Amino acid sequence: MHRQFQQLVKRNKVRSLVARKNLLSCVIMMVTIFSYLGSLYSPCILAKVVEVPVACLLPHCITDKYFLKRMRYQVGGTVAACRIALDRNWAIHLGGGFHHAYRTNGGGFCVYADISLALKILFALQLIEKAMIVDVDAHQGNGHERDFGDDERVFILDIYNPRIYPRDHKAEEGISRSVHVGSMTSDREYLRLLKKNLAASLAEFKCDLVLYNAGTDSLEDDPLGCLNLSEECIVRRDELVFRLCKENTTPIAMVTSGGYLMSSAKVIAKSIRNLHQKELIHLKA
Repeated sequence: MHRQFQQLVKRNKVRSLVARKNLLSCVIMMVTIFSYLGSLYSPCILAKVVEVPVACLLPHCITDKYFLKRMRYQVGGTVAACRIALDRNWAIHLGGGFHHAYRTNGGGFCVYADISLALKILFALQLIEKAMIVDVDAHQGNGHERDFGDDERVFILDIYNPRIYPRDHKAEEGISRSVHVGSMTSDREYLRLLKKNLAASLAEFKCDLVLYNAGTDSLEDDPLGCLNLSEECIVRRDELVFRLCKENTTPIAMVTSGGYLMSSAKVIAKSIRNLHQKELIHLKA
């Protein structure tokens, strides 16, 4: 599949990395083994991955049309965001960030490994030589950690709550810089830890792209993140990451990942508006 993908690009048959259904299916296969993709035809296996028991009762034609197809489009959005960021220095994808999925499996609501896929495509096209994953979702990003644990081209900074899912100790070995936070971590302390560790990571590892997994499940009252950060902290968090990337002249692609409150969408919108007001991104009317 890797060779087929390169041939498509060389022959100029593809104008967009995500425009065609067949191409998207092709590139998903680049980082996902066939046995796992085939297992998604089983309603019970899919139900286990997405943690929705009722999915066991639905035929594949239904789950594919109304769920998996939409997940594949989100994968395409992550790929597109990373490619656009290289041209425009930033991109934001309102979706993606399936950081529990990896080459051989899924879990935690994550079916396809979009983060791994996007970076592997950029490496295959020789558009980047090194990349950094900055994962601030409340949960450990065990999917990309398993996929890139032995890859010296990828640096992973993961700031997460170690007391909640997935507690994947094997994947922890793939983290380049790990920062543990918890329910007692204040806004001020969280931002201090983020600034200190991201600045050190960018100084230590010169990369061509930062893929920023900006989950909002770290908000107070989120039922799954078990952190207690304020909405203002999330806004300042995103501003800090974008500002440090800009100061280091490193392109950044942001995906929104986890968030299980009705207010998450409002906070994301507020954060994007703030990034525009601070001239860290530029939105056209």
